[in-house]
Amino acid sequence: MKLNQSGRATEEILEELRGMRSLDPDYKDGKLWSLVYYLGEDYTSFLNEAYHLFFSANGLNPGAFKSLKQLEKKIISIVAGILHGDDQVCGVVTSGGTESCLLAVKTYRDFARAEKGIRKPEMVVPDTAHVAWLKGAEYFGIKLHRVPALPGGGADVQAMKRKVNRNTIMLLGSAPEYPHGMIDPIAELGELAEKKSIPLHVDACVGGFLLPFMEKLGHDIPEFDFRIPGVTSISADIHKYGFAAKGASSILYRHQKHFNHQVFVFENWPGGIFASPALLGTRPGGAYAAAYAALEAQGEQGYMELARKAMQATDALKKGIQKMGLQIIADPKTTLFAFRSEDPAVDMFAVADLMEKKGWYIDRLQKPDALHAMVTPEHLNVVDGYLEDLQESVEHAKAHPELSKSGQAATYGMLAHAPFRKMVRNEVRKMFASTYCISGKDLDLEQNDLSVSDSDAGQTKKSGLKEKLIQWIVDRQRRKEMQSR
Repeated sequence: MKLNQSGRATEEILEELRGMRSLDPDYKDGKLWSLVYYLGEDYTSFLNEAYHLFFSANGLNPGAFKSLKQLEKKIISIVAGILHGDDQVCGVVTSGGTESCLLAVKTYRDFARAEKGIRKPEMVVPDTAHVAWLKGAEYFGIKLHRVPALPGGGADVQAMKRKVNRNTIMLLGSAPEYPHGMIDPIAELGELAEKKSIPLHVDACVGGFLLPFMEKLGHDIPEFDFRIPGVTSISADIHKYGFAAKGASSILYRHQKHFNHQVFVFENWPGGIFASPALLGTRPGGAYAAAYAALEAQGEQGYMELARKAMQATDALKKGIQKMGLQIIADPKTTLFAFRSEDPAVDMFAVADLMEKKGWYIDRLQKPDALHAMVTPEHLNVVDGYLEDLQESVEHAKAHPELSKSGQAATYGMLAHAPFRKMVRNEVRKMFASTYCISGKDLDLEQNDLSVSDSDAGQTKKSGLKEKLIQWIVDRQRRKEMQSR
């Protein structure tokens, strides 16, 4: 596609954009179980208006757009209050949870280098930590220790303790972790962090605007925030259960001594002395405005009501899922959960394919094979329909085992169970990267060709044999995993 010569009519362009939305999941009708936090068109219009008021404002220079600096300070103050921080808390609005996580890794690396002389930094996280932490370790050159969670869920503090050494720059706990919705034992991690004089970050990107209000509703939520002395920083996404517009997370530090090392400064640039508090340079003002608007519009009572509805939907879903013989993984207390089948005849990835044919967008997990749900208040309207379709899909998948050899079920099965993990990583990297080439095709997980790499061109017979071998190994691995339960 090339840039057109004379421009196009604005309404024609808008009509094209409206049409492209047909490619996307139907989140407005509650058919999506992640990615989007939707509260109806009236609320969305309100956020759009707030965003539009600061559409061109840029938070790059807080001395220019003073309004954005005021908005950011108000937002951080509100979030600190929700998370039991005091007026010494420092923090910024970020573009999302990943930026918040990356900033924490960078900050604690630099703090450890400056204050402790650590040149070979390491960090210790549970293996259920969000992949953003793995990304941060890779980006910033940190040796990462991923410690298996406890069999019943939650971080294994004693196992994490054994990985701590003189090069450890930070510990991590999640509230909750994304895959299974379990809240790590933050109080125990805080004690370990204090004893070892190591920073502890709490990843509350999901739970930061959910757990505090569940607690106020009377749910048994363990302390996870600045009430725990060992907690030195917390990330919380405002665009998740804070129901702001996309592009709004936050990271807060208990002490400025840590936050100092998040700030980038260069004093010898010909363009002047440059300082930046986060990863992004240009920081869209609309995201600040919509985040502040969401916080003010909901208030404590609004967030409590949203939490109540989301938990009502969650409880109904979990009961219905268990009633049809499926198992909830661990014992999650929040609106995130995963479920699997203990019946070897039921391929959960095939179930997901069948559900998507019914219009649902389903997230799949591995180790073990499972399906995932992140429940919002809007899902209260679709509980019965979801459970009815899920029951039909489970029964159909059980009656048709051949479905595991086709569609996305085959691809996910191979990705999840192939023992050659480095090969899986390399093939996925090439497949994913190719979609960002101008000549590349869109990602299609129903085309199960992961066993064919660039070096295999012209060797279709060999590739076919390799694919069959991998599929045989995968099938054997899956049978072993099912039998070991």
